[in-house]
Amino acid sequence: MENRSLEQKYNKLIIAVSILIPIVVAILFGVKLKDFGFNVEPLSFLPPIYATTNGITALLLIAGVVAIKNGKRKLHERFLTAAIALSVAFLVMYVAYHMTSDSTKFGGEGAIRYVYFFILVTHIVLSIVIIPMVLITYVRALGQAFDKHKKIAKITFPIWLYVAVTGVVVYLMISPYYVY
Repeated sequence: MENRSLEQKYNKLIIAVSILIPIVVAILFGVKLKDFGFNVEPLSFLPPIYATTNGITALLLIAGVVAIKNGKRKLHERFLTAAIALSVAFLVMYVAYHMTSDSTKFGGEGAIRYVYFFILVTHIVLSIVIIPMVLITYVRALGQAFDKHKKIAKITFPIWLYVAVTGVVVYLMISPYYVY
């Protein structure tokens, strides 16, 4: 009963956060601080930092799976909590960059252009899908509903890993076209 009530307690918050984050990011993505009279320099140093953050997130996810498979629950918890923190840091840096800088256009041509946009679109869509999945997975662990946690984690992990890895791939593919 305790586990179920913890899930129910956080259900509305998970739904609200899962809806609000993509909406707020989409709105802020279109907001340029200079349009509101702020004299801010473009934060052009951020893309390699947030791409690295995505890469470290991917490594933490893998390390977390290895830890739990070796029975190291506390280490698993630390790795995954750090992965969540880095995902939040990524989001803050990503929004800050786009509020101070114009979007970079991908300059590749031919087949690589289709590959890039496929990776980008799947990355964006799955980054939205993963929000409630991560939150539900985390709450189930907090509530010690480990059977339910494990069941959803098997789905959450590969999607979150894909989002983290493709974040790095998107950066590497578009980085030659950044204007510094």
